[in-house]
Amino acid sequence: MEQKENVCSVAKKCGGCRYQGVSYQEQLRRKQRITEGLLKKFGKVEPIIGMEDPYYYRNKVHATYKHMRNGDIAVGRYEESSHRLVPIESCQIEDQKADEVIQTIRKLAKSFKIKIFNEDSGYGLLRHVLIRTGRKTGEMLVVLVVASPVFPSKNNFVKALRKEHPEITSIVLNINDKKTSMILGERNIVLYGKGYIQDELCGYTFRISPHSFYQVNPVQTERLYKKAIRLADLKRKEKVLDAYCGIGTIGMIASKQVKEVIGVELNRDAIKDAISNAKRNHIHNVTFYNEDAGQFMVEMAEKGEHADVVIMDPPRTGSDEAFLSSVVRLAPNKVVYVSCGPETLVRDLKYLTKHGYRMKECTPFDLFPFTKHVETVVLLSQLRQKPDDYIDVDIDVAELEGTSAETKATYEKIKKYVAEHNDGMKVSNLYIAQVKRKCGIELAENFNLPKSEDARQPRCPKEKEEAIVEALKAFQMI
Repeated sequence: MEQKENVCSVAKKCGGCRYQGVSYQEQLRRKQRITEGLLKKFGKVEPIIGMEDPYYYRNKVHATYKHMRNGDIAVGRYEESSHRLVPIESCQIEDQKADEVIQTIRKLAKSFKIKIFNEDSGYGLLRHVLIRTGRKTGEMLVVLVVASPVFPSKNNFVKALRKEHPEITSIVLNINDKKTSMILGERNIVLYGKGYIQDELCGYTFRISPHSFYQVNPVQTERLYKKAIRLADLKRKEKVLDAYCGIGTIGMIASKQVKEVIGVELNRDAIKDAISNAKRNHIHNVTFYNEDAGQFMVEMAEKGEHADVVIMDPPRTGSDEAFLSSVVRLAPNKVVYVSCGPETLVRDLKYLTKHGYRMKECTPFDLFPFTKHVETVVLLSQLRQKPDDYIDVDIDVAELEGTSAETKATYEKIKKYVAEHNDGMKVSNLYIAQVKRKCGIELAENFNLPKSEDARQPRCPKEKEEAIVEALKAFQMI
């Protein structure tokens, strides 16, 4: 019998780790079921690749500070969907050294009488701290996010911090003087070191700056990227386009197997790091462009240029139709899609499979243990026929007997699923009906639901709503 994991004391308030208290093997089973439920219509989903040790994997740690009424300073992160600070001393998924540095900064801020920024009044200096660590190099970058470049006694502060933590290799002052929920501002002032760190991934060295995108779980990222390269089955004469290339990681890893790699990224700072990374690794067949990848591919197609393989690693929101249409227009033989979320992947696969591609292989990776997120790498290849050889047929699924969403699972089945996967949680028919209607599922006419959102009926709590949504996904109702 599997033992439950040790539950974090602030798990319910923080909300960051959905699967706190659930055994790791059960977490993997749930993620596999969810991914299969969403993607099996496109082809076989391979078994999820989990971690041997699912703790303390995050190499990027963010903390917020707040002045308490008793004069003390609290540090932690905001409660889910709110601006209420949850004090946290250590986190089971974050780099332990980074957590120690965050607590030291809290003590130093009090002894140096540094004012903590107040979002309501706009008064104060220290807003956030961001820490990035190199798993293989051991380097550490500390970013102090402040509302003003005037930091009293900053030299002494840096000396005191480095005395406590000599492992810190660089300290940067990031100026964020705008009224915004964004963590980082645009301007950086280096207080100590080079202003960036380096880490190694798949045998290459990468420069990581405060704004750089770099996967937070390097152990699993290395496995995922190696899988993506294997799926692409690259040839020496091929040209690869790395869309959403960030600091150039996956494109450079692919470069030794192909004739040419083109990396395209909108973030200016990431492109600077990418160019620096290529030089650092003595790679000469990669070119980076600070442009919109979709428009770049359209221009390539208009010039009659071609890419054999497109590798795309979009943000969690997925891609958009404008970008996907440009992929179709460029018409690469293969597309390797690295997805941050199976829900948006489904949407994008629907578009690509409708326009001449088919999913050949799909493997989920657990890059974020204890959370609900799943990373997936998918290989798509062109069908032999052109998209124009197909006829689009619109079918009203609701008219087909036994196939509407309403018939896929009874209320009792949904209740049973929720209880089995959420430690015996009980949900009522009313709660299920509310969530189904919210998800756009047509309800039976005899089910008595209020006609307006203001009607005086109990509303489904968020925790139960999320559990019901998970059940609906598992039964392929949404």
